[in-house]
Amino acid sequence: MVMWVFGYGSLIWKAGFNYDGKLFGCIKGYRRVFYQGSTDHRGTPEFPGRTVTLEPLDGQVCWGVAYKVSGEENEKIALSYLEVREKQYDTKVYLDFYTDPNSIIPEVTGVLVYVASPDKRINENYLGPAPLEEMAKQIVQAEGPSGPNRDYLFQLEEALNQLGCEDTHVRDLAKEVRNILSEKRLQSDVETILVDKIKETAEL
Repeated sequence: MVMWVFGYGSLIWKAGFNYDGKLFGCIKGYRRVFYQGSTDHRGTPEFPGRTVTLEPLDGQVCWGVAYKVSGEENEKIALSYLEVREKQYDTKVYLDFYTDPNSIIPEVTGVLVYVASPDKRINENYLGPAPLEEMAKQIVQAEGPSGPNRDYLFQLEEALNQLGCEDTHVRDLAKEVRNILSEKRLQSDVETILVDKIKETAEL
């Protein structure tokens, strides 16, 4: 018995389960988007973070990693782990996986993919699209049990870069988050200088 699992978010750099093979490749007809709210890993119910889900879109490909899990026991353990880790992703789909996006013959058929659906009746944490700056501000501020939301974004960007894959949505969002953080640091530095000057003046 063999199961394949496709990772397009944090699973790329941290599988968290035993596997005996992995392939770099893509699924077709979907794009990766930061539209899912995270209230258990990278945010809280009061202030959700943003993590990736998949949006159907003709002509698009989404790059990631497919993990091969062999054996009934290993499959049960992996699925039990993923059901907890991916519990806010309400839909499981089985898709074709390609190592060559130009090929019409998949490398693996029936790869398991966890997806957060846009139907808020069944997925209450779905946030959906927003202006880039708004999403970036939310990511800068959000933090959950698994750490700051920004770290998730930067780790995903780095993981995709290491695979030689540029995702413009991830790249542009990471750039905007860095701009906001840079402005915050600059503002903090200016405030520190002003406070120091006030102290110096008071001592005169």
